[in-house]
Amino acid sequence: MEPCVRILTVKLILASNSPRRRRLITLTGWDFIVSVADVDESQHENESPSDYVLRLAEKKARAVKDRATPEDVILAADTTVVDGLDILGKPKDDAEATAMLTRLRGRTHQVYTGIALLRMSDGLLLTDVCITDVPMRNYSDEEIRIYVASGDPLDKAGAYAIQHAGFNPVARMDGCYASVMGLPLCHVTRLMRLMAFRPITNVPVSCQNLLEYECSIYGSILNIISPG
Repeated sequence: MEPCVRILTVKLILASNSPRRRRLITLTGWDFIVSVADVDESQHENESPSDYVLRLAEKKARAVKDRATPEDVILAADTTVVDGLDILGKPKDDAEATAMLTRLRGRTHQVYTGIALLRMSDGLLLTDVCITDVPMRNYSDEEIRIYVASGDPLDKAGAYAIQHAGFNPVARMDGCYASVMGLPLCHVTRLMRLMAFRPITNVPVSCQNLLEYECSIYGSILNIISPG
């Protein structure tokens, strides 16, 4: 049976400097502060994408726990782009960004986002991962050139932002749009429920209104009591 769910009254710490994650978590109505986690994001040998993003999400959460109080809950996330067997992180320069975008063009890849919730009062750690298929449109070389010149790809896994209005890289979506942006809000809500907290707002409605996207999967996510 699901525990008695109450409004979040503790302080939520978002262990991320991402403006996209800050914007998304605001949709829950929870008060939060940002405490940036600086961790080594190198992939371990033979590490699967799921294990990679979950390990980094947990690492980020634990990296800021010394700045938290016993009343706090820490939320951390890690997002990566996966094409075949390869994890595509943030490009190191314009040339690598161009190569990534050329590689992804006209094909479907996956975005993995791992999330970790750490409750400071008792050390309870909950994790979950969201995997989303992302079909890219067949954009031109000139579109790649203009987008790379904007500088936007350099701090994005896979060298793109799904929400970028000028580039508009994705052909269509059936999965979690918010996860591709960096924070699957329904997965966060599901984990919070396991800690007996609920959002103040209607998260699916708020998320779809902001992103102007009709989500077909939120019901199946929120009806699941345990993650995985």
